[in-house]
Formats: sequence, C-alpha cells, structure tokens
Amino acid sequence: MTSTPLTGPHDLVEAAGHPHGGGNMKPHYDDRLANEDLAPLRKQKWSSYNIFAFWMSDVHSVGGYVTAGSLFALGLQSWQVLVALIAGIVIVQVFANMVAKPSQKTGVPFPVINRVVFGIRGANIPAIIRGLIAIAWYGVQTFLAAESLNIVFLKFIPDSAALLDVSFAGLSALGWISYAILWTAQFLLFWNGMEVIRRFIDWAGPAVYLVMIVLAVYLVSQAGIQNISFTLSTVQLDFWASIPVMFAAIALVVSYFSGPMLNFGDFARYGKSFAAVKKGNLWGLPINFLFFSLLTVITASATVPVFGSLITDPIKTVEQIDTPFAILLGGLTFVTATVGINIVANFISPAFDFSNVAPKKISWRAGGMIAAVGSTFLMPWNWYSNADAIHYSLGVLGALIGPLFGILIAGYYIAARQRVKVDAMFTMDAAGPYWYRNGFNPNAVKAVIAAGVPTVLIAIFPKLFADLGLFNVSWVSDYSWFIGCGLGYVLFLLFERLDPRVPTFEGETEGISDGTVDAVAEAPVVEEVPVLAQKARDAETPVPGSGVSAPIAAAVLEQTAPDAADPERGTVPSLRRPAAGPREALA
Repeated sequence: MTSTPLTGPHDLVEAAGHPHGGGNMKPHYDDRLANEDLAPLRKQKWSSYNIFAFWMSDVHSVGGYVTAGSLFALGLQSWQVLVALIAGIVIVQVFANMVAKPSQKTGVPFPVINRVVFGIRGANIPAIIRGLIAIAWYGVQTFLAAESLNIVFLKFIPDSAALLDVSFAGLSALGWISYAILWTAQFLLFWNGMEVIRRFIDWAGPAVYLVMIVLAVYLVSQAGIQNISFTLSTVQLDFWASIPVMFAAIALVVSYFSGPMLNFGDFARYGKSFAAVKKGNLWGLPINFLFFSLLTVITASATVPVFGSLITDPIKTVEQIDTPFAILLGGLTFVTATVGINIVANFISPAFDFSNVAPKKISWRAGGMIAAVGSTFLMPWNWYSNADAIHYSLGVLGALIGPLFGILIAGYYIAARQRVKVDAMFTMDAAGPYWYRNGFNPNAVKAVIAAGVPTVLIAIFPKLFADLGLFNVSWVSDYSWFIGCGLGYVLFLLFERLDPRVPTFEGETEGISDGTVDAVAEAPVVEEVPVLAQKARDAETPVPGSGVSAPIAAAVLEQTAPDAADPERGTVPSLRRPAAGPREALA
C-alpha cells in the first residue's frame, strides 16, 4: 500500500485541460496508478457535435484525401466505390461505438479501461504499443504539414528558395523552419489542454470543409461540369474481377482508421452520454466521410481537364493554381487539417498512454511531450518516402492493433459482461480483482502473443515473398486487421473459458459501472485529494517533509490509527483500510 497521493505540481496547473480537480482523485487511489488526468472525470460535457468535429479532424487530412481519392482509381465503377466506402466506414462506426462505451461509462481513457482486461500492470502492453505507433505517425504528419507551409513560404518569400540548398540531417533549412513552426504550434495547442483542443477541432473541421467546397467549385467551373467523371482509373474491371478489389477497398478504409478507432475511448470518456457519442459517430463517420470522399473525387477529377493530369495530392493541387490568395488559403487550410488529425490521432493517445506507465512522474502533458520530442528524433522525412521502411517497422506494430482491439472487446463485453468496478482500477492491492497474477492477466498476455505473432507474419511475409519473386499473396496483408481482431477475440475468450480470470461482480451494485448508466459509478469517499492538497498549502504549520499541516495530519492519523505514519514515506500518513476480504477491501 502507498500513502495518500497528493496532487502533483503538473496537476495543480491544470489536469488535461480541465480545472483543478477535474479528475476525481480519491484518497485511496494509488499514486502509481492515478493522477488527475487518468482518474474518472467529474463532469462529462462533450456533445454529439464535439464527437462529430473530432471525426471531421480525423478525416480532413492530406492522408485522408489521398486515401479516399485512391479508391476511385482502383478500376471500380463509381457505385462500387461508394458501396465500399459506405461499408468500410460503417464497420468503423460500429467498432468505434464498441470501444467508446467502456470509457464513456467509466469516465477513464483507453489505457485505464484496459486494466480490467489486461490487469493493473498489463494495461501498459496495449498502451505502449499504441503510443509508439502514434509517435511515428505524429512526426510524419508534422512533416507533411511542414511541406504545405513550405509552399506558402516559397510563394510569398521567393528568397526562401535558397534555404532549400542547405540541409541538415536529411531535411532542408526551409524544411526545418517549417517543421519547427508546426511543432511549436501543436505544442502550444496541446499544452493548453483538452478543452482548447476541443474548441480547435470544433472550428477546424468546418473551416476545412468550407475551403474544400470553394476549391471544388473553382476547379469545376474551370473544367466544365460535363468533364467531371467519378471514375478516375484508366483500367476498368468486370463485375466479378471487381469484387475482391471492393473487399480490399473496404479493408483499406478500416485499416486507415484503425489507430484512432482503438483509442477512441480517450475522447469518448468526455461524452455527456453514450447516446451523444453514438450520434456524433453517425454524423462524423458514414455521413461525413461520404461527403468528404465526394468532394475529393470531384476535385481530383477536375484536375485532369484543368491541369492536364490527375492530381490526388491536395497540396500539389493548390500549388498548381498559382494564385497567391489560393496558395495562402489552401496551404494554411491543409496545414490546419493536418494539425487537427495529428492532435486527435497522434498526440492525445501517447499522452494518456505514457502517463499510464508512471502516473506519479508522467502527467498527460509530459506524456504528450515524450511523443513530440521522440517523433523528431525519428526524423520521419528520411524514412517516410521509403515504403519498405514503413512496412517493416510500423507494419509490425500496426498489425497488433487488431488483436488488441479484439481482446478489449471480448474482455469488456463478454468476460466482464460490461460490469466494471471503477475504483478497483486504481489500486495495487494484491487482493484486488484486477491484480490477477502480479498485475498481469495471463489470458490477455497469451492472447496478444498467440494472435499477434501470426498477424505480424501475415502483415510482413507476403510482401517479402513477392519482393523476392517467389509468389505473390500480398493481398492477404490487406486483411491483417480483421484477422488479428478475430484471433484476439476468439483466443482471449477461449483462454477465459479454460481459466476464468475477469470478474463480473454479480450481485454487487456499489461502485459498479454496468454499462447502462452514463454517470460514473461512485463509491463512498472520505475526503478528496485536491481538498487535502489545498488545505496543506493553506496551513500555517506544515509537517516536516510532507507539505501537510499538523492539524490535518493529526485528523488523518486519527482516522487511520493504528497505521500511524507510512514508514516508506516518512511523515505522510497512509489511508489504509481495515483488513477485509478481496471484495470488501475495494468497496
């Protein structure tokens, strides 16, 4: 047991963008597992529009533009592309709803809810894997946004072209300047917290749409509406040959969103109700993605008659217009779009993930800064253009997203029956229900390995065989997410059936989130940590070495006798409970 976790300096400033005390830190929460960023939220205020705006930011990016446009170039007819788009995004919507529910109902982020399935310590397995993926892609997206900013510099400051001839570590001097500007801008946005981020994405999504509509209308007016085609491919497939291509297109859409879909709980926890989250997902995924895709193909199609060739990169499209105002507006818009997706998909996730590893030492902000600094050291501009480097590095980590998703869903919906003892996710007590074996659920660990190994092999070796000229079954890799998700789901349930570990708390109601009530389950609390911390700061006579006043310390000692002071912490008393059984100890 450890002593009462006093709120750390990083939390006294602001916890994840919320007012001090926004996280419901309770006296018995272990500071090795909790800070105000990871604790259940006191208030869940996001509306369906906020969730809708989140998905707009995730869709409206250069990568999303190119991905949507590429589907129209696979040799499919327009109706087939639309069917594939709708089918793929509806699958994403269903899975996003599934991963949203446990976090929205309990008010905790993705790494914390994984403690129910993986164990108190084992939850760091999915957290670190997701965090590492986000670090790599954070650098890539920042680099792509910097490329957009370069265009603006070159247009309005012609002398800046000389900076392209000077390079360091593989990036030009102009590239470093643009990268530094975007890195700093994202840092400032992130540092101001989740509420500022929410306001940013609420504005950024519609702003990007407005500019895309203007761009599409301009290009169509230049090309002539009769020259707009919804089929961008020069190769036309017959019906039966197009079927596997359609399935591949569906898999591509799901894979593209697999990262933010896995840790969507980091955002769903802020939803004021699960119904609001589902409504936001409906507008933000099938409706939003379909409209965005139509805008994309109209814009890309218009580039053929206007510029003489197909351009699927929006940055290069804007560059070709060669009008100062268009370049400024378009360049800054796609910078904004890329910053939006970077913040929601690749900054917030590692912020929570790395904070989960050591909550006492790593705040939400510190976790995000680890990702930002780490992404720069990876120098993404050196390997982003190398398809093999991406495939064999991120391919390994990316292949594990499917198994992690399948295990979380199986654990929460089937094994735990949607019943979670919220406070039990924040105790290191070996008698706790989520301690399992030394903090790890062996069934979850075995399922990750058993499902992850074949999924990684499926993701890597087909391409390797094709590159060696042996045989080409690379199409199998397109479905690695589905294969991994299915294997993780089935294997975890199999291991749980053979050796049940995840508790369901049948017959218990106090402090239990059962998946039916939106409010976070409450258990009796003596005194909130922020109050204790505030009194300690205001008191005149602090206890030496503790920061807690003598009267408050005496009151706590009176409550906790005969424990007196914690020998490991000097004079800070421990809020230990009387000896009790495994279940009663967590009430």
